[in-house]
Amino acid sequence: MSRAFIGLGSNVNREANLAGALVALRKRYGALTVSRVYESEPIGFEGANFYNLVIGLETETSPQALSKELRQIESEHGRRRGNDKFIARALDLDLLLFDDLIFRDRDIDVPRSDVTDYAFVLRPLSEIAGEQRHPETGECYRNLWQEFEASHKVRLWPVEEAIDRRSDESYGEVS
Repeated sequence: MSRAFIGLGSNVNREANLAGALVALRKRYGALTVSRVYESEPIGFEGANFYNLVIGLETETSPQALSKELRQIESEHGRRRGNDKFIARALDLDLLLFDDLIFRDRDIDVPRSDVTDYAFVLRPLSEIAGEQRHPETGECYRNLWQEFEASHKVRLWPVEEAIDRRSDESYGEVS
């Protein structure tokens, strides 16, 4: 069984799309570890603010199969892919980490550089995997976040009750 961490984001119908993604991920993978939801401004374009969170899950699939399933969930929630990286998104699901794997190809980049580049990824990751270590740097995510926060202008707001993070049989375990 492998441990994967996924970044979730949306700035179009944010609550519904993120809640729908959590339901789809729980149906496929069971219990999830779920961070708080954070609001952040879009980067590289003008538009509505994003809601972002990070989840952890256990899987027996390969990183390639997991990535393909994430693309399918995005499509089911109205994600349209194009050449422009900096556009509004109904749903964005990014494979951030897969165990301690370091792997790069045309479709997969783990650990994803977003982990150390963006507050909206690193902060929620440090919340649910703070003592785990980055496979390339060896630093724990809690320390990486503290260093990032101290050296960057961080504009990130926790959003209470933005989406349902319940723990029961139909939703799986959350932390």
